[in-house]
Amino acid sequence: MAVSMAPASSFQQRLSYTTLSDLALALLDGTVFEIVQGLLEIQHLTEKSLYNQRLRLQNEHRVLRQTLRQKHLEAQQSCRPHNVPVLQAAQQRELEAMEHRIREEQQAMDRKIVLELDRKVADQQSTLEKAGVAGFYVTTNPQELTLQMNLLELIRKLQQRGCQVGKAAL
Repeated sequence: MAVSMAPASSFQQRLSYTTLSDLALALLDGTVFEIVQGLLEIQHLTEKSLYNQRLRLQNEHRVLRQTLRQKHLEAQQSCRPHNVPVLQAAQQRELEAMEHRIREEQQAMDRKIVLELDRKVADQQSTLEKAGVAGFYVTTNPQELTLQMNLLELIRKLQQRGCQVGKAAL
């Protein structure tokens, strides 16, 4: 989940003493830190994979455009002068149809990416809920998502502090 900080007061108001106590208990043995780290690594791999898929699609589209431009140029060079306007009109229609298809493919890819990221968020919520981490359950409510992202940020900061304290003790 992407981390975005809400004002501290609204975050604190949404967290009850019970939630904070339950969270503290869940963090005691370190398992939750390991789970969060694993989820973060899976998220990064997923994001990288989706980014690479989108880049491949963009490169395919770039090649399609170059190939079509080259084809049009060759056709115009071999065309008789009196047929050039008809050829250019046909080429314009072909270009517009290809650009329309490219836009549709890009939109479909973007929808696929959003759905995959939404699924990943739900998987993360479910995993943390099953691990007994207070405040986590599957939701799409923006306020609850913000609260969960803030909880994750708190867990990550506690994890980093724990690592720093552990290193200082060595």
